[in-house]
Amino acid sequence: MSDDPRRAEALQLWEDGGRLIQARRFDAAIAILTRSIELYPTAEAYTFRGWAYSHLDRVDEAIDECKRAIEVDPTFGNPYNDIGAYLIQQGKPDEAIPWLERAIQAERYEARQFPWANLGRIFAARGERARAIECFRKALEEQPGYSVAAQMLERLVAGLNGFAHLT
Repeated sequence: MSDDPRRAEALQLWEDGGRLIQARRFDAAIAILTRSIELYPTAEAYTFRGWAYSHLDRVDEAIDECKRAIEVDPTFGNPYNDIGAYLIQQGKPDEAIPWLERAIQAERYEARQFPWANLGRIFAARGERARAIECFRKALEEQPGYSVAAQMLERLVAGLNGFAHLT
């Protein structure tokens, strides 16, 4: 970790940007996150700026931001999952799979339930019930009680494969 005072300020701006995203103030978040990146580029700030872009339906820009995040820190798992989610959103589930698999393998990632669930959604939509069930079970191993995975697993186990589209 760097003792660079710019890094400390950049991390504070990143946190502020995250709060602005939560408050749905996406343009303000982008401005703050841009300042953070200009001071001291971090994978987190790029990923969050991508998240803000995605909320403004600027998905290609969101993907570009995640790729920048990966360049800064390839061990950070969030941008891999986010790219996968954005590709699903764009109707490109086949392209999403390798990104989601990389998220699962990422060294620095505490939310592996999300790529597992996203993979499960892809396999369920394809009618690959056994693979989908396996993914949702893995998501629940990562985060017991994860309601999205639990509900989808319940539907699949019950044989109600009503996943005609990805959401």
